Amino acid sequence: MQVEKNTRMSVENLFKSGAHFGYSRSRRHPSVKPFIYGVKNRVQIINLEKTAEQLAAALEFVKKLGAESKTILFVGNKPEAERPIQTVADMTRMPYVTERWLGGTLTNWSEMKKRIARMRDLKEKREKGELSMYTKKERGNIDKEIGKLERYFGGLDRLEKLPHALFVVDSEHESIAVKEAKDSRIPVVSISSVDCNINKVAYPVVANDASRESINYIAHQIAHAYLEGRKEAVIPEAVSA
Repeated sequence: MQVEKNTRMSVENLFKSGAHFGYSRSRRHPSVKPFIYGVKNRVQIINLEKTAEQLAAALEFVKKLGAESKTILFVGNKPEAERPIQTVADMTRMPYVTERWLGGTLTNWSEMKKRIARMRDLKEKREKGELSMYTKKERGNIDKEIGKLERYFGGLDRLEKLPHALFVVDSEHESIAVKEAKDSRIPVVSISSVDCNINKVAYPVVANDASRESINYIAHQIAHAYLEGRKEAVIPEAVSA
């Protein structure tokens, strides 16, 4: 899969992925009204031509991030989002969150860094066999602690400082992450369905955020845009000693 250069092709692929399906009208947020094409079987249909325009803007932004070697934090803990999010994070070697967003991940980053450092330290000691001095019970407790830390912080192991942007699946579901990003002046790219307030997001892509196929397609477009940018990154010439 490559980044779509052609708007028509982008619309076709969005349609194939089911990105046009929204929710019932009763769940619609006023901010997405211009993006509704119509209603079919009580389900709002999203105007994919407008979605394609939004996606193109998001891809341009992400490509620039790649060219500048900036960090994107991928976020999505809905069941449909977990696998696509982890896949694209691994593709781009970026950090990710697929568990419940922990309050303070961005706004209390200094404390989060300590938890990540603790996880790294315990894992390193275990790999080096330095935990053998502890009793079997103590080692068991340490293993449990490592497991818990990995569950919530494993995806953040690649994050050394606050990210330059967030990519979020369902900005309403991940409202705490979106708010923390805003408070931290970090731009957000999101897949947002018709129930989301897209005014809270810098680069919203109005599309089905409850379909793995839709999420997978858009997330991979984001990943490929970032990787394209990385290829174009300007590498400073080495300064001879």
